[in-house]
Amino acid sequence: MPIPFMLTPRCLRRCMRPLWDCWMGQYIFREYRVAQMDTTVTRVYGVSNIRDETHAPSGRECLAGYLGVVPYDLALRLQQALLSARAEGLIPDVLLLLQHPPSFTLGRFRGKEDIIVPREMLTREGIAVFHTNRGGSVTYHGPGQLIGYPVLNLKEKGLGVRQYIWSLEEVIIRLLHTIGIQGHRVADHRGVWVGDKKICSVGVNVSGGISTHGFALNVSNELRYFQYIRPCGLASEVMTSVSELSGRSAEAETVLSDTIRCFSEVFYLGCKRRDDVCLAMLGALSG
Repeated sequence: MPIPFMLTPRCLRRCMRPLWDCWMGQYIFREYRVAQMDTTVTRVYGVSNIRDETHAPSGRECLAGYLGVVPYDLALRLQQALLSARAEGLIPDVLLLLQHPPSFTLGRFRGKEDIIVPREMLTREGIAVFHTNRGGSVTYHGPGQLIGYPVLNLKEKGLGVRQYIWSLEEVIIRLLHTIGIQGHRVADHRGVWVGDKKICSVGVNVSGGISTHGFALNVSNELRYFQYIRPCGLASEVMTSVSELSGRSAEAETVLSDTIRCFSEVFYLGCKRRDDVCLAMLGALSG
């Protein structure tokens, strides 16, 4: 798919951005409608383990999907397209679940100073670095980590940013409880902790009342990469994972259904899991 603004002079790109966002929203809406027409694979949530399920606690509709391992920049483009479509009311709320190749992402106001190894080392390790518009500082994303990017209309839910972050933390606390891990919050630090260790990072952006970015739960990802940074401004040793705490191997895919269920309960949404629809929208951007 062509990207019109890439060949446009830099001085004009900011002016064209609203037109680009509108066009992308309409494009994603078309892909969403086409994929939605095939309802033959939809299943009731909790009855089947296949990848099309529904969990409906009498709330608003929400589309949830697992995308596998997705490059960070492509996932960011998808979020921006979904944000535009959601702002126009073309699609329902969306919960994207995925993993990333090894990446460091920097927050809106800080993060570069918290990378404590030379950039040449990151290049050798194959770790990409991205600037973002979310809150917080630098963090690591990689295989084995479950990423959640909710694209929600917070105005419809009457949620402010602080309430929204609290709700995301609550999703993870409930999820961890289902697997026998007691998570909790720590004052003045976003995310979810287990004892004195941090297991989940939270960083969001809200534009026009629509959320992007979200949470990163360490399931079985390599924790050594956190030694290259001060994650969220903290010491690298503070990070932990489900696998480290449980003493057994765990995969991000094994907690998908419970994540969607907990998300549905906390936000009072009727989440329908349609990996095929979300993958179709992703494919529209990468094709």
